[in-house]
Formats: sequence, C-alpha cells, structure tokens
Amino acid sequence: MHKSPSTANFTLRNPIQFLALGFGSGLAPKAPGTFGTLAAVPVYLLLTFLSPLAYALIVLLMTIAGFYICGKAAEDVGVHDHPAIVWDEFVGFFITMFMIPVSWQSTLIGFALFRLFDIVKPWPISFIDKKVSGGFGIMVDDVLAGAFALIIMQLIF
Repeated sequence: MHKSPSTANFTLRNPIQFLALGFGSGLAPKAPGTFGTLAAVPVYLLLTFLSPLAYALIVLLMTIAGFYICGKAAEDVGVHDHPAIVWDEFVGFFITMFMIPVSWQSTLIGFALFRLFDIVKPWPISFIDKKVSGGFGIMVDDVLAGAFALIIMQLIF
C-alpha cells in the first residue's frame, strides 16, 4: 500500500501554505484532492455572482498565483506535488464550471468530471504531469483536467 508523504511540515499559520492546502482541506488523511475540490464548491458558488469576465480574470489570477503558491508550499516541505497541496484542484474545478448554469446537478456533474480527469489523467495530461516540474507543473495538469471537464460540461449543458 502506498503511504502519502507526511503533512507534519505544513502549517496553516503560513498564508502561502494555508492557500496551497485549500484552507486546510488538503490535510484530509484520505483523498485530499477530492476534499480540496469539495472545499472549492462554496468558493465557486460565490464566484457565480460575478460576470463571466470577472470570473475568468479571477481564475486566471488564481492560476498565475498558483504557480508560486504551489511551488513554494512544495519547496517548504521538500515534496514535489505533495497530495495535501490542493490550490490546483480549486483552479481546475473553477475552470470546469466556467459559464455553466448553476444548479446542484451541474455542480455534482462538474465535480465528478473534474475528479475523473484529475485522477485518470488521460493523454496529454499524464505526459505533462510527468515532464513538467515546479509550481507550473503542479498546476498545469489540473488546469488541463479542468479544461477537459469543461468541454464535456459545455456539451452537456
């Protein structure tokens, strides 16, 4: 059985780690990516009150900030793409839900599709996940998983 790296070196008092850990949701002992995506749902619901342009700009800023946030948090604990780092899941889920009509059904389907693409990592996500490192590498596979899920969401809704 594969054991996750320790989360002992993380601290929620550090603002960068607090964000990287999805407000603490990434510290869940099992399925931290799923818990991180779940923690993203209420934030997503708040973002739905914005115009599509404002939503897109915030997600773009979160993506760019994520390169630093995820990279710095990984560096702090000495583990590239530590499972507890879930800022990338937040961004990926927000991409999945861009311009999708808000309902519990669409949120549930978007959640499931994003997690599916993030876990399965079909090509080219798997290739990029293995070849790209640093904060950009941590973020890019989830950005792509979100984009794949968004395409399916657009076809459904």
